[in-house]
Amino acid sequence: MSTITILVLEDEPEVRAAIARDLEPFAGSFRIEMADAADDARSVIAETLEADGEVGLILCDHLLPGLRGTEFLIELDHDPATAPMRKVLITGQAGHEDTIRAINEGGLDHYIAKPWTAEELHTVVREQLTEYVLAEVEDLLPYVNILDGPRLLEAISERGWDR
Repeated sequence: MSTITILVLEDEPEVRAAIARDLEPFAGSFRIEMADAADDARSVIAETLEADGEVGLILCDHLLPGLRGTEFLIELDHDPATAPMRKVLITGQAGHEDTIRAINEGGLDHYIAKPWTAEELHTVVREQLTEYVLAEVEDLLPYVNILDGPRLLEAISERGWDR
């Protein structure tokens, strides 16, 4: 079983720290990586894939140095190696046009407006990672206690237990 990474792409240190704090409940089961620019995020993704890991979820800000978050999500969605990852835009700055484009062209899975609550972030992360493991992971059992347990147990039952 490879380790699934949650990647946070946020250029503001205070916001990155707040997201990291809110993601602590997931740290025992998932690797959490922080990036402050798209190039850093690309490096994290490349290193993760080279180590036979996988990035299951990206939480991406919209206003980044040199590139809009929506553009980066579109880039990820158009690459077969990164298209399966779940994509969440966290921002208070994206306009309707940018958001619609991210949904239509970038496979945006969810939008969280700043400021968020820890409970809201937990719910979205749990939902998005559940979707990811259902689609991409064979052995669901390790995720039953941290993600949507009833959905995962139902999927295990439907897939059949062959041990």
